Amino acid sequence: MRFDRQSGVFLHHTSLPSPHGVGDLGAGARTFVDFLERADQSLWQFCPIGPTADAQANSPYQSYSAFAGNPLLVDLRELGEYGLLTDAELDPPDAASPHETNYEAVRPYKHERLRSAFERFEAGEGDADPDAFESFREREAAWLDDYALFSALREEFDGRLWTEWPEPVRRRDPDALSDRRESLAGEIRYHEFCQWWFDRQWRALREYASERGVRLVGDLPIYVALDSADVWATPEAFQLTDDRRPAAVAGVPPNPGDDGQRWGNPLYDWETLADDGYDWWLARLERLFDLVDMTRLDHFTGFDRYWAIPADSDDPADGEWREGPGADFFEAVRDRLGDLPFLAEDLGFLDQSVVALREEFDFPGMRVPHYADWCEGGNMHQPMTYPDDCVGYTSTHDTNTIVGYYRNLSERQRDCLHYNLGTDGSEIHWDIVEAVWNSNAALAVTTVQDLLGLGGDARFNTPGTAAGNWRWRVTESGLDPEVADRLQQITDLTLR
Repeated sequence: MRFDRQSGVFLHHTSLPSPHGVGDLGAGARTFVDFLERADQSLWQFCPIGPTADAQANSPYQSYSAFAGNPLLVDLRELGEYGLLTDAELDPPDAASPHETNYEAVRPYKHERLRSAFERFEAGEGDADPDAFESFREREAAWLDDYALFSALREEFDGRLWTEWPEPVRRRDPDALSDRRESLAGEIRYHEFCQWWFDRQWRALREYASERGVRLVGDLPIYVALDSADVWATPEAFQLTDDRRPAAVAGVPPNPGDDGQRWGNPLYDWETLADDGYDWWLARLERLFDLVDMTRLDHFTGFDRYWAIPADSDDPADGEWREGPGADFFEAVRDRLGDLPFLAEDLGFLDQSVVALREEFDFPGMRVPHYADWCEGGNMHQPMTYPDDCVGYTSTHDTNTIVGYYRNLSERQRDCLHYNLGTDGSEIHWDIVEAVWNSNAALAVTTVQDLLGLGGDARFNTPGTAAGNWRWRVTESGLDPEVADRLQQITDLTLR
């Protein structure tokens, strides 16, 4: 087994304490690392960290870039410390709440201040080092040039999808792009400036966590958004028509009891990618592992086979299974980048070929008690059945909290759960944490919501819904030392 027995906590950065209406990479993040250290946890897991948008319901899984960081996470207080923002500009937005992110208010608030900081920096004010900025631009040019230009073009074209831009720009005519780089030079530098501050704050936070024995666990969505610098800049990597629109889109087929899902992401042209040695994917992974210590592979099934839905159909049932790159892709990754620490999200549509692919490369899969039939002996999602080559979760960003899940169980399932775990359910969140921690799973992960025993109103995301997601936040007082101490005791007793 490639991983030592260990444990950690999931909390996305937008959920961190901060005075500015959304979590950031500043003091609140360090407070959470201190909480993890006190609880003797070695892993901090989170969602993808790319730029998000109101138009995509603020989902971290629908980003403008697979390489860039989310400017909303930049700690404004540090900009103030460098003389790039005034004390008055650091006053919180009126609509800020410590309990949830009001993206509609926070997004313009933060971007106005980032722009003010940029203008002062360009005017030579403040203490930030211009040479460090230029070094960052040079170091990250391979992805930063296209991302910053894409972001500037989106603003020029009023946020329209790039497939609706004027044809020379949409098709990346060299002369058209050269003209735009010149005319939009200021806007391009602004987006580079935002990425520079994200990068330097992220690296400082990662070092702080590493010094305290905490490793960062990222999340890699298998698909990228159509409205992204990635598809615009590298159309050959995707299944697009001659006019650069998706020929087919991603999703999942119907299951008994549901109609399937149409995600709408463009699909990869795996044959072209293979012919190119998977260079785009390898660059993506190289960038990600420059920022995190290990990562979850979202929708791992898609590397074995994927569901392709005709782009002109709204019905997931119209799709078909197609072969993914399989072992050839992961062999290329291993040959170029080494034996990377991947965690495979292998929930749903699990067949033997997916299991074989995961086992061939020794990637741990996932087990979640929410999917257990508690009345079925040996059910794979009951913690007492977990193998060592898996990550045991108490819940995930896509499920209800433990308490919310427990309240919705049928009486029969609840009785079986009580019997299997030897509990009366009065502290069901701790019962599940202890069961997962005590399992054979090499890695065990819980959420802050579960540690606090919160109900379904604290759920982070409900798949298939567009409103009200990705908003929950923890307060600084919620990172209670007594909670950390109890988790530390469980961790010690279960030898994690």
